Formats: sequence, C-alpha cells, structure tokens
Amino acid sequence: MASSRDRQRKLAREKLDRQLARRAAAARRRRQIQAGVGAAVVLVLIVAGAAWGLGAFDREPEQKAAEDVCLWTPQDASANTNLKDVGAPATKDLPTSGVRTMTVDTDQGGPITAELDLAGAPCAGASIAHLAGTSFYDNTKCHEITAEGALRCGDPSGTGLGGPTYTFYNENVPTGPEASPSASPAPGQPPTYPKGTVAMIGNPPGANGSQFLVFFKDFSPAQPAYPIIGRVTGGLDVVEKIGALPTVDNGAGAKVKPKTDVTIRKLTVGEAQAAPAPATGSPAASPAASPSAG
Repeated sequence: MASSRDRQRKLAREKLDRQLARRAAAARRRRQIQAGVGAAVVLVLIVAGAAWGLGAFDREPEQKAAEDVCLWTPQDASANTNLKDVGAPATKDLPTSGVRTMTVDTDQGGPITAELDLAGAPCAGASIAHLAGTSFYDNTKCHEITAEGALRCGDPSGTGLGGPTYTFYNENVPTGPEASPSASPAPGQPPTYPKGTVAMIGNPPGANGSQFLVFFKDFSPAQPAYPIIGRVTGGLDVVEKIGALPTVDNGAGAKVKPKTDVTIRKLTVGEAQAAPAPATGSPAASPAASPSAG
C-alpha cells in the first residue's frame, strides 16, 4: 500500500511540475510579446516625434493668393460721354519686369516704336496693352502738339477728356531738377523728360487713362507731373517731324491743335520680354526717374 501511495504522490508531483512548467512558459511568452509590443510602440513614437519635428504633420501650406498688381478706378461714362467702355485689364498676374514693345503707325510716317518699362510702370504697360488689344487707339488723332514739346495722343474723342471707363494712379513721376540760385535747373543736369520720353498724362493729373505724351524736345519742369512709362526706340524723326507741324487754336484758346490731322492708324503692344542691357560704357538709355505714388 505504501508503495502505491508513493507512486500516486510521484505522479501528482510530476503533473504539478508539468503544469508549473507550462505556466512559466506561457508567462515567458507573454513577457516576450509585451516587450515586443512595447519596443514597437517606442519605435513608432520615436518615428512620429521625428516626423512631427520635421513638419510632416503640418497642415498643407495654402497657396498664397495672388496679390493685386494694379487697381483700376471705375469712371462713369454717363457723366462723361467722351469715355469709351472696353472693359478693364486684369489686376493680378501682371508682368512687373522687362519691357513691352509699343508700335505706332501714323499717317505722318512710321512706325514709331517704344519700349514700355514694366518695372517702373507696370500698370501703364498693362493698360496700354489691354487698350491696344481692343483696337482702342486705332484711327484716333493725336490732338495736341504741346507747348512743352510733346505729341499728345490716345484720346478717341480728341477733346483731352476722353479715355476708357477706368483710371489708375501715377507710378513713375520723376523728381524735379535741382535748382540753381537763379531758380533755373542747375547747368549740366540731364533733362527730366529727355527727347524720346513716353509719359502718361491724366485728366485730372494722377488719374491716368489712355492718353500719353511722346516728347520731341527735352523738357525739365520745376514740378514734374507726368509719369514716365517708356522711351522711343525707333522713329523719333517721325515724332520730330510731327512736332514741327503748325498748330491752330483748339477751341479753348490754346494754340496746340495740329493744323494737319495726325492720325494713329494702328497701335499694337507686344508681349513682355527681358529688358535689353545698356551698351557697355554707356549710361542706361531710359530716362532717370523716381517712383511716386499718385
């Protein structure tokens, strides 16, 4: 009997040992799994932290809205019947560097070509290009040869009051010449508006539309008012020829109207392009001017 009980105890002990071994093995597996999961979690946190630090979870950058380059002030055509509605240019995504080539074909000869300065006067360049694209200038008269030595063009009504149904501010009005003790420009100073300068003229000043001046003489006023927008690059002899035409009274008491009509047959403006580099050893060809808000 004693031996039978011993065997039973031995079997029970072996069974208990097996159960304990299985439990120990299961516990080791759980610890291994937990350790693996913990390491994975730590790794994920490390990677996520690094990504956050590098901005991976930042919100997608919003596309910066295009800013207005030019603002066009509407004008009431019912209050001024000399205005012509051909819409307005865009306000955004306009070229602000380089030049556009303006070509003017007149019944007095030509073509007259000019470079419109998009860095100094981007809105004037955009406006003239827009108007040219609508044939605004075609078959219009240059209605004045001014006492300042410039040909005034760009008003379909020929009254000095015409233009599109919008205006824009001055962009590139030069500073006045330095005066000498006699109140005249100091000798040796370059002219404010050299011959060949193209400038806007607004009515009233500062409210520019479509009218422009092409100077056939040097001009240096005490207080410049015309925004410089470019320079003549070809056909200046034609401008000088027109400037020499006799003038008559314009109906308002000013002897500035060409006795012989001067008609722009067609005016075109090309696409924006890089400005040509000045010749080596020569000053820049464009007239000197300083920006001025109008």
